[in-house]
Amino acid sequence: MPEKPRILKKELIARTRLFRVEQVDLAFSNGNRRRYERVLGGDSGSVLIVPMLDAETVLLVREYAVGTQTYELGLPKGRVEAQEDLLEAANREIREEIGYGAHRLRRIKDLTIAPGYVGHSTHIVLAEDLFPDKRVGDEPEPIEVLPWKLEHLNALIMRDDVTEARSIAALYLTRERLWSTGDPKIHAENNDIAPPGTRE
Repeated sequence: MPEKPRILKKELIARTRLFRVEQVDLAFSNGNRRRYERVLGGDSGSVLIVPMLDAETVLLVREYAVGTQTYELGLPKGRVEAQEDLLEAANREIREEIGYGAHRLRRIKDLTIAPGYVGHSTHIVLAEDLFPDKRVGDEPEPIEVLPWKLEHLNALIMRDDVTEARSIAALYLTRERLWSTGDPKIHAENNDIAPPGTRE
């Protein structure tokens, strides 16, 4: 692995309510120098939760995405507040968005978004053993909750309203984890590939 570049200078050049843009001057080990700009995320990152209603059914949410100006079907998510434990943040978000809490929460993977430009991590959390517990959140309109069988994951991914890469990656990661532990009885559909011994 090559030696990491040396940071010569960092300067905050723009700030909004949600975003900070930093200019970074770097010196690479081969002598080259470059100036970059990056968007800084929150210090604690965000959580994206895979809430499993049962061993085979995930709960999805449909929310308006102002970035693409479309209603997007994906997974519950939100930022981790300062000093907040990320699993507590995950439980808070699903209570607010889908009306369930979880007795069992597992952090399964951290993901980045365009790491060449954005300094932000999303913590993927698997939520199981759900129980009804609706809390009031900050959503501007009611969120539609849609149950979906993981055995039909391929059909879900092909939908026009399912485009967010983090949700897609989290769903596949979850399915593979559940397969590897032998929890669900999930079978292949269309072009999905079932693990050994799962096809009927």
